[in-house]
Amino acid sequence: MSTGKVRDFDEITSFLGDYGLFQILIIVLLSFSAMPAGYMGVIVVFVSDTPEHYCRSSINSTRYGTDWEQENGFQERGSWMGPGSCSRYKLRENWTTAAGFNDTEQCLDGWVFSTDRYTATIVSEWDLVCDNAWKVPFSTSLFFVGVLIGSFASGHLSDRFGRKPVLFFTMVLQTVTALIQATSVTWVMFSILNCLRGLGQISSLIASLILGSEMLSQSVRVTYILLGHSLGFGIGYALLPLFAYFIRGWRMLLVAAAIPGFLFIPTWCLIPESPRWLLQKGRVEEAELVIHKAAQWNRVPAPEVIFRAGECLELMVLFFLTLCAMKAIVLQYEICSKLMSVTMVYYGLSLNSSNLNGNVYLNCFISAAIDIVVYVATWLLINRAPRPTFLFSTLMFCGIMLLVIQLVPEGLCVLALVGKIGVSAAYCFIYVFFTELMPTVVRNMGLGICSTAARIGAIISPYLLYMSVYSRILPYIIFGTVSIMAAVVSMLLPDTRNSKLPDLITQTKHIRR
Repeated sequence: MSTGKVRDFDEITSFLGDYGLFQILIIVLLSFSAMPAGYMGVIVVFVSDTPEHYCRSSINSTRYGTDWEQENGFQERGSWMGPGSCSRYKLRENWTTAAGFNDTEQCLDGWVFSTDRYTATIVSEWDLVCDNAWKVPFSTSLFFVGVLIGSFASGHLSDRFGRKPVLFFTMVLQTVTALIQATSVTWVMFSILNCLRGLGQISSLIASLILGSEMLSQSVRVTYILLGHSLGFGIGYALLPLFAYFIRGWRMLLVAAAIPGFLFIPTWCLIPESPRWLLQKGRVEEAELVIHKAAQWNRVPAPEVIFRAGECLELMVLFFLTLCAMKAIVLQYEICSKLMSVTMVYYGLSLNSSNLNGNVYLNCFISAAIDIVVYVATWLLINRAPRPTFLFSTLMFCGIMLLVIQLVPEGLCVLALVGKIGVSAAYCFIYVFFTELMPTVVRNMGLGICSTAARIGAIISPYLLYMSVYSRILPYIIFGTVSIMAAVVSMLLPDTRNSKLPDLITQTKHIRR
């Protein structure tokens, strides 16, 4: 075994440079892989939106007739049909108007839904209103249940079988599930497939993030995560309202959403496995092959033997020994898990775009545009302050803006979008920060554990939004409080600014006491 200093991975592969053809190709392809995840998580805004509706008139009524109701019903319903969208006046013999009648009944003949905005959503398809309205947030929560399962399972699978196989398998799962979901014949079938789609969405997102982070140098890593991966996620989000505006039916919208996933599959032959992971598994020859191919793409000379035998042996021994030192980062994982509850705030505000005043397509696009601008701004500011301070500032800003809503309720729409600036910055920054905290041996699993805890909050977020039926401000109070609590916890994390990516658990930094 070598008695000299063991060089780290970044030092050994420094001859590749930072922005060669290989690095640019990896950044572009893996950023493209994040685009489907950007809209798959919030496509429910259009697929599950509730159109304006009212009770269908009785089959024995002289007013009965779907064509007439669709044309005139939404203007005249209040005067003759009933007091609300979940009840109607009882039929009286020889009546021409229901004015003054107090007897009402449930919508026994179903509902008529407006087609001004959508040709169909799952709500109008399966009458998910009134007593069945709970099924809408429940199906959304099942998506995040799938995300929770995927966050936990994909981390273990990726650390065991490799980043690349998990990335492509889960991309296929997400894509195929969306196509099958478009053929759903019942709400139950739709909800089960929603869970599977969530599993594929988060698994492919995390796998691509880790794969790119482990192949790129320290100076390129932050640029990749913020201007590549996160920006790809944001662009995917911004494309959603554009697609939804021209495709007004939920089935064809899901079909269109699946297409980019299929386009990504052929890149299997261009994206290699993580050489860091291959070294950690003792597959030195395969790791060297990846580095040699990268050198060929970049047109730079590479040593015939990149990883010396004694150096590799020492690295593998250290990898093995660090598995016995898991307690060194247990507290760090706990802090990460608590901090990632900010996901609840991010998805809560993103899914809420259909509930804000104004055009739902414009609101969704503005929300996505905020994300894109914030990702670029975060990239510009990220190295100007310690990591914990930056995270604290963004989360505290979000929390304050959301809590101010209760003092200025007429400014709800503006304050909610301004608050989203803070949580969007925190959401993309978290992936940079936690990637730097986690060592290679358990990086994907560690980020998966943090993400698993986060999805518990994401599962709850649709129901918190549903509470706006009773109090429009209450969801924002909860989101603001959670954001401030996460900001306080963030100050316990160590600063990893300008630090090398740790390969071993013993190289990780401890939390502040």
